[in-house]
Amino acid sequence: MSAGERFGPAPAAAPPWHGAQPRDPRTGGATGYALGGVDVPPARRAQAPRPEEDRTEEVPQPAPAPAPVRAPATDVAAPQPRPEVHHLGDRAPTYAAEPGPLPPADPAALDALVPDTVLEGARYGGYTLRAASLRGDSARYRGESRRDFLLTARFGTGDDALVLVALAGGDRAAPGAAEAAAELCRTVAAAVGRSQGRLADDIRAGRRDALRSGLQRLTDRGYGRLRARAAELGLAEEEYTAGLRGLLLPVDPECRTRVSFGAGAGGLFRLRSGQWQDLEPVGTAGAAPSPAADAAGQADTAGEPGSVFRFRASVARPGDTLLLCSGGLAEPMREEAALQAELAARWSEPEPPGLAAFLADTQLRLKGYADDRTAAAVWEA
Repeated sequence: MSAGERFGPAPAAAPPWHGAQPRDPRTGGATGYALGGVDVPPARRAQAPRPEEDRTEEVPQPAPAPAPVRAPATDVAAPQPRPEVHHLGDRAPTYAAEPGPLPPADPAALDALVPDTVLEGARYGGYTLRAASLRGDSARYRGESRRDFLLTARFGTGDDALVLVALAGGDRAAPGAAEAAAELCRTVAAAVGRSQGRLADDIRAGRRDALRSGLQRLTDRGYGRLRARAAELGLAEEEYTAGLRGLLLPVDPECRTRVSFGAGAGGLFRLRSGQWQDLEPVGTAGAAPSPAADAAGQADTAGEPGSVFRFRASVARPGDTLLLCSGGLAEPMREEAALQAELAARWSEPEPPGLAAFLADTQLRLKGYADDRTAAAVWEA
């Protein structure tokens, strides 16, 4: 059937459209559309709604959900648990694990403020260095400043360069302990920096006698300046002093000699084959004695009252870990087997700890040890 037979002849002229909604041209009547001979399909008649059970049959089913797209496999390791500060032993320490009040500040001397914690690290061809200095639990509880001091520096360039770690810790009851520790480290570090070339040559050539005498002179001069400063301040020598430990590390990957020196409170330990060795003849509770193969030396020094100058130059073996520390950590290392065992387990992993993990390791807490702690550890590749 043609369009004309279905809808009748088209009107001669379409009536004007004055805004009325145009009707579907398939329903007949005047629409304002010129259909001509266009074959328009018939309009679907409106049907009464069928019963509910019938209508539900024609409800379009939802399209199936697309299959989840799997992310490409990556090599990203699962996040490691955050390092936590634990305590060893059956009883928790008296003080809280985290800092309490801040130390008082002088608006005219803000450059003298000392942060609660200092972290440092470095890596060269043959070793990885981690260092930290943090306030002890007692100082944190009382809102006192950290009295330990840590200094790390690289002197020189290329394979001739030397890395120095200098740390010092004073008696927390001494009024000038913090200032003395900082001054001592800076004085000795400046002297090492000025003598960097000669020291590097002596280390590379194995001139241990020259190293011992030279470093003892530098140490004595540092303590001499402390005594002069104590006199200026009207303090007794024991009130303006600190225990000193220094470590010299050549950057040259072919030189594996490690040189340590110092006087007063502090310690030097080595983790080898899972066992700690106390490398200073102070006390060896739970630690193996120093091997005779290492060149060690002691001599009276004009440093901290009643102290001796300590020197050691030894060749590092792959897998060794050397720990240099102030008295706040050396004391529990010598007296608490639990601390030795815990650090030996943590530091025997193939990779050295990161900075955050090293900080958590150095502040493993034990009841009865609340002094500042400063430590530098060297992992040999």
